[in-house]
Amino acid sequence: MPTLSQTAHAIATRRTRASEVLQACIARIEATEPRLNAFTGTRFEAARAQAAQIDARLSRGEAVGPLAGVPFAVKNLFDIAGEVTLAGSKVNRANPPAPADAVLVQRLQAAGAVLVGALNMDEYAYGFTTENSHEGPTHNPHRPGHSAGGSSGGCGAAVGGGQVPLALGSDTNGSIRVPASFCGVWGLKPTFGRLSRRGSFPFVASIDHLGPFADDAAGLALAYDALQGPDPLDPGCFATRVQPTHRALEQGVQGLRIGVLGGYFEAHANAPAREAVAQAAAALGARETVLWPFAAEARAAAFITSASEGGALHLQRLRERMGDFEPLSVDRFIAGALQPAAWYVRAQRFRRVYRDQVNALFRDWDLLIAPATPVPAPALGSEWIEVNGQRLPCRPSIGLLTQPVSYAGCPVVAAPMWPSGTDGLPLGVQLIAAPWREDLALRAGRVLEQAGAARVKEALP
Repeated sequence: MPTLSQTAHAIATRRTRASEVLQACIARIEATEPRLNAFTGTRFEAARAQAAQIDARLSRGEAVGPLAGVPFAVKNLFDIAGEVTLAGSKVNRANPPAPADAVLVQRLQAAGAVLVGALNMDEYAYGFTTENSHEGPTHNPHRPGHSAGGSSGGCGAAVGGGQVPLALGSDTNGSIRVPASFCGVWGLKPTFGRLSRRGSFPFVASIDHLGPFADDAAGLALAYDALQGPDPLDPGCFATRVQPTHRALEQGVQGLRIGVLGGYFEAHANAPAREAVAQAAAALGARETVLWPFAAEARAAAFITSASEGGALHLQRLRERMGDFEPLSVDRFIAGALQPAAWYVRAQRFRRVYRDQVNALFRDWDLLIAPATPVPAPALGSEWIEVNGQRLPCRPSIGLLTQPVSYAGCPVVAAPMWPSGTDGLPLGVQLIAAPWREDLALRAGRVLEQAGAARVKEALP
């Protein structure tokens, strides 16, 4: 199947039509959706009209955007004009439709991408497995019955299953990187504050990131560039300009100082995860081990911050409709709402010191490699995972390796690797750069892709 970047090029050069690409996409969704359960809603008629407009513009010789005709879907916490924004919850089903598209949806459409629907997720983005009792669980495209990750599990499954080449998700504690790892696709969690969050349903305002999934590294950069831009109406968007990355992808990594994270990140990774890191390190020429400061403490602080902000956000809903909440999330929201304020204050004081320590690390290093998940995708319903001989609760432990990085706000590319010992399942690595240096992480991803070390494999038919 053609990748995102190949599809964009083929449409722009009129080797194929946007309408033909869309029809193949719809056919694939209809064929695979009973197995994956990635979508919670589709908008095929509107997509057909948009694709036809792109074909008409190209036939007249008019300029089109860099993503013209590329189908995409979004996690159902993004506003879609005329649709109810579910954010994975039954509680929201009676809400009025969104009056306008989310800013990032608008930007992708302005670049010519064609929106085909909304994707499944953990309720209110609080989870790592997308086992949603309201919409049903999303299945791993490489092994039905196994997790697609979360909370953006529908995104990972849709891209990994070949339903769409591009999806838009969110990442608070790992919700882009975990599904990318489990489903064997590319994902980007940008720098905190890089992309506008206006028109998306929040979870933890001080940690929420939005970003793309794609089926190739070049396409990931192409989509990310289209998403960039200041937003004066979003107080959480700190970007002042667009910093293009796609045209610099072929610069490679020569001269970059690349290290491998050890210590905490090695101790909480099984043998296949360590092998994936070793493969990436070999392809990128990384030989030295680096220690990330206060990783365990940062994960604890991320838990406290997420529970407190998430619980406060949903407190009124809990009071009025607790019985309609997802059983896997309601207890955590209640616990967060009841947390002592002093815990939250201490977590924020720690964060300032922690970020300074992490930023100091990048004075000596340009890029750091770590596993994205401790293990490959567990079976749906798993209560426990084993990590280096230690039995750990499944759902919270899936984010062991992503939460410390989120709390620092660093940009990360999740690259799809295929180590041995996973029974054919993928397991990703994190390519971590200093704040505002998404370009370096994307360049490293492109090198891994060109070397054949990281790649998206076709899912089961």
